[in-house]
Amino acid sequence: MLGVVALVAAGCGSGRTDEGSGAADTGDAIVVGTTDKIVTLDPAGAYDNGSFTPMNQVYPFLMNFAPGNPTLAPDAAESCGFSQPTVYTCKLKPGLKFANGNPLTATSVKFSYDRITKINDPNGPASLLGQLEKTDVVDDLTVAFTLKAANDQTFPLVLATNAGPIVDEKVFPADKILDDAEIVEKKPFAGPYSIESYQKNQLVEYKAIPDYNGILGKPKTDAITVRYFATTDSLKIDTQNNDIDVGFRSYSPTDLESLAGMDNVVVHEGIGGELRYIVFNMNTMPGDTPEQKLAVRKAIASSVDRDALSNDVYKGNYLPAYSSVVEGLPGAKPSYKEIYGEKPNKEAAAKFLADAGVATPVVLNLQYNPDHYGGSSSEEYAAIKSQLDATGLFTVNLQSTEWVTYQKERVQDAYPLYQLGWFPDFVDADNYLTPFFAPNNFLQNHFENPVITDLLVKETTEPDKAKREEILRQVQDELARNYISMLPLLAGKQFAVSGKNIAGVDETLDASFKFRYTVLSKN
Repeated sequence: MLGVVALVAAGCGSGRTDEGSGAADTGDAIVVGTTDKIVTLDPAGAYDNGSFTPMNQVYPFLMNFAPGNPTLAPDAAESCGFSQPTVYTCKLKPGLKFANGNPLTATSVKFSYDRITKINDPNGPASLLGQLEKTDVVDDLTVAFTLKAANDQTFPLVLATNAGPIVDEKVFPADKILDDAEIVEKKPFAGPYSIESYQKNQLVEYKAIPDYNGILGKPKTDAITVRYFATTDSLKIDTQNNDIDVGFRSYSPTDLESLAGMDNVVVHEGIGGELRYIVFNMNTMPGDTPEQKLAVRKAIASSVDRDALSNDVYKGNYLPAYSSVVEGLPGAKPSYKEIYGEKPNKEAAAKFLADAGVATPVVLNLQYNPDHYGGSSSEEYAAIKSQLDATGLFTVNLQSTEWVTYQKERVQDAYPLYQLGWFPDFVDADNYLTPFFAPNNFLQNHFENPVITDLLVKETTEPDKAKREEILRQVQDELARNYISMLPLLAGKQFAVSGKNIAGVDETLDASFKFRYTVLSKN
């Protein structure tokens, strides 16, 4: 178990410019290190953890999660609730302003949600708003969201996700992504921090906003400096030397094991929920017909050895995943284990291919990312290649691409099969289904199916818990048996490493999967 049960009960550049030179003179600032990358600071253009982390520090949300608290609560909103079965209404706190002095009103909220759906960036969070019909301004402080179906069980949670940041309508254009430099210059921030200095994917400096009174709390440290590392090795070196105060994403399993044995740092383990998986481009993957393409996917599902990936590559820090819904969440079902077996089955794989008339070996062009999901991705995908090649049914051509380019190319049909990872937006099984399999989904892999779409609408609008969980299980079975547009492999926990004088890290490694700088402090 990955601790998701506990989660539900108790709880979501190119590298440094001074590589190897030790800590910079940052005064009382806390220095955070990461190998994550920022794609954009514009909420309409990114749906990834590396971009969402800075967004959580600088933008306000209507609803949010206080650090260490699993209960959704008002943030920039004073109150939110269903005024009608299909209308969710929020009233803002009075007197809110952005750091540039512009007012934050209901018009700002409507503008923020409208532009996400209008821009509909392929790497953006528009898929989270699939059930939103329209957004209306009731008065200066009140906004009403009209939903496509009554009794939506997940929409309030969406307000705290990548689709939730409220932006300044006087700064952001309504129909295109705004450049990071202009965002930083015009200070459209109303979260706990503003960005004072910005060298993209190298060095970002944050300063606390004195007037912030949201749910994340007054920052315990006025200044935060974030350094971006090219490799996990360099992150680990600066961590063990205490040249950074906190390291968050990503360390290799070997690095974590080594750091856990050191006296001057603390390895922090958060609750689970991260998912690692392979995406199939339904148009460009091998196969002359839809039936042949499905047979190839079923054969791959029958050939991967998740236990070997878990034990040999990740030392048990990631565990086998047999559904896109991680184990422990209500409604989760290990459909891939039940349908294709827990262990690889070459005979079953060969039969799927033979029955569909697929000639072997099938050439698979498999792409992975070496930096965004941790340094062990190279070892993980080398192992997957080895497993598939060993069956004699496949010949795998393995290629890698750096993250910023990867994000652009994957939505342009450049990769027939490719790696992705998932960090949940909120703690609900639907967040492992709708973003992947609904129309206009995040994967952008040309999968859309009316049977699955209908089931997703039913599960999100079913108020009876037991009935909803049964629909969730049905969705997972259908996906594994008849579609397999993505193949879940592994699920894992959150890890961060800090100096022994740093407090607050455990508090933010919670079910929201949001890393907040407000709780970090030096003892």
